[in-house]
Amino acid sequence: MPYRLLLKLWKQIPVLSGGALLLVSMLLLPTPGQAAHGISLDGQLKYPAHFTRFDYTSADAVVGGTLTLHALGGFDKMNPYTLKGTAPDMLNLLFETITLPSMDEPFAHYGLVAQDIQVAADGLSVTYQLHPQARFSDGSPVTADDLAFSFNMLKSDQAHPLYQSYWQDVRTAVVLDPHRIRFEFAQKNRELPLITGELPVLSRAFFAKQPFDKADLTVPIGSGPYVVESFDPGKTITYRRNPNYWGWNLPVRRGMFNFDRIVIKYFKDPVVALEGFKAGEFDFIFENNSKQWARDYVGEKFDQGRIRKEPLPHKQGAGMQGWIFNLRRPIFQDKRVRQALTLALDFEWSNENLFHNQYRRSDSYFSNSELAARGSPTPEELALLEPFRAQLDPAVFQTVEPPPSTAPPGSLRTNLRQAAALLKEAGWQVGADGLLVNASGQPFKIEMLLASSAFERVMAPYTANLKKLGVELSYRTVDLSLFQRRMDNFDYDMIVNTFPQSQSPGNEQRDMWHSSSANVHGSRNAIGLQNPVVDALVDKIIYAENRRQLITACRALDRVLLAGHYLVPNWYLDYHRVAYWSQLKHPEQLPLYYLPDSWLMAWWIQEPAATQAAKP
Repeated sequence: MPYRLLLKLWKQIPVLSGGALLLVSMLLLPTPGQAAHGISLDGQLKYPAHFTRFDYTSADAVVGGTLTLHALGGFDKMNPYTLKGTAPDMLNLLFETITLPSMDEPFAHYGLVAQDIQVAADGLSVTYQLHPQARFSDGSPVTADDLAFSFNMLKSDQAHPLYQSYWQDVRTAVVLDPHRIRFEFAQKNRELPLITGELPVLSRAFFAKQPFDKADLTVPIGSGPYVVESFDPGKTITYRRNPNYWGWNLPVRRGMFNFDRIVIKYFKDPVVALEGFKAGEFDFIFENNSKQWARDYVGEKFDQGRIRKEPLPHKQGAGMQGWIFNLRRPIFQDKRVRQALTLALDFEWSNENLFHNQYRRSDSYFSNSELAARGSPTPEELALLEPFRAQLDPAVFQTVEPPPSTAPPGSLRTNLRQAAALLKEAGWQVGADGLLVNASGQPFKIEMLLASSAFERVMAPYTANLKKLGVELSYRTVDLSLFQRRMDNFDYDMIVNTFPQSQSPGNEQRDMWHSSSANVHGSRNAIGLQNPVVDALVDKIIYAENRRQLITACRALDRVLLAGHYLVPNWYLDYHRVAYWSQLKHPEQLPLYYLPDSWLMAWWIQEPAATQAAKP
């Protein structure tokens, strides 16, 4: 999956140096129509032509050793770009993209398979000159035909539907010669030249023999720095560093992928996995459970420094995590019902008693970002919203209200009284057994589908609060494969879900909010939104011509989504919680916008043979 798209759809959830370098790169940045080593959304690049390496890599990195990681669940296919089945974690190590995003910049790409990038003066196409040394893992050259095949296949109905949505405005790929390809756009969109660069490079020759949508375990020929060495379905997969990989000396690859082997062990339960980590079964873990982070990352190995526990700060937007109401279910059609269920969450109690006060409340679909709506609408926001006033809730035009709180002078009792009044207005009455029923006698019973048992302790107090209202909520934890299947088919009442956001939202917004994605199985429109106003505002985001327009459109969309009460807002962190065995080293400078496992590829094992031999 393209890195930027992965960053935006991620499941969960130092200041830049070189100011003089940034100034030089701005002066050297080509104008549209000229070839460039990189492109960015705002016309600025931190890294100039012929730069040596990204700042978040290290010249001290040592190549060698085995990095062992873990994953949950299992896998049953070797093609990560189709809807059916589950691919192994990190299979993207096999595939390069045309360009590579910088983790230092909100949205900037540098040439990888592409040696030069040329955006047309009219903004309606981008042309890539391919690196002549680019090769697949079998030694065959990467050609423009391979890129055209990759694009056409991923936009077809054989691939996961999110790619069709993401590249909807990329009209066609035109092969100019064996090493040049032009992507033509249906309309001008300043994001399109960058997102075409996220295209994974697939081998046309391989898929001529292997049906693309065949969900089996045939290992594909890749274009990336690793190959699959071995695997045991449901247990483990081993990636081996390809010594013949063509791109080791590229600036965008120096200091990256320093491990001779990457082994992924599969666990069925996150609690068992954590014990396995502390026993030395794998080297690195990203923790998303506050209780485990506070209580379980302790002991002699931590005290001795053999295992390091480290919060890694980041600057990326937090988006929105919440308990999603599936609007495809009639019981959630009334906004008053959704608002009432939101009032029943006591976040302050949960944060103190369950989360060790680690979290901040999600208060926007663009939390932790300048894109979040604040206060009353600005004149620019009103210009976008006024044409739809008759279709919008009056709250959209008022001051943005924070999520319900029980902090004094508020209280859970007050919130539940308000919730009860809303449910009564919506036609729900208390039945003989104390359970709410509607005019047809249907009881208010709903189910929360969970992918991890760790969430059950959070659901218990929420369920108790709903019971006071006469609402019966049951929660059920299922294995990851079943959870994903039910997600893809929208087979749930409520789920825990995340809508991550980058610093530059764009085409991926269609897959999350637009009416066109509501009934596409596998889309990210988990809520089932089909709202023409939301559709129009998504288009305003996608076709924004500058940063100011983008911010305005995001804030306007945020107001509409918040006023709809489509989910129960959860919480977020502005740092990543990671722990790792001490033989792992990382560069001194952190990137700004990154996922832990992406930056992990810039880490290395210090003196691999000695340190790994000493590990229990």
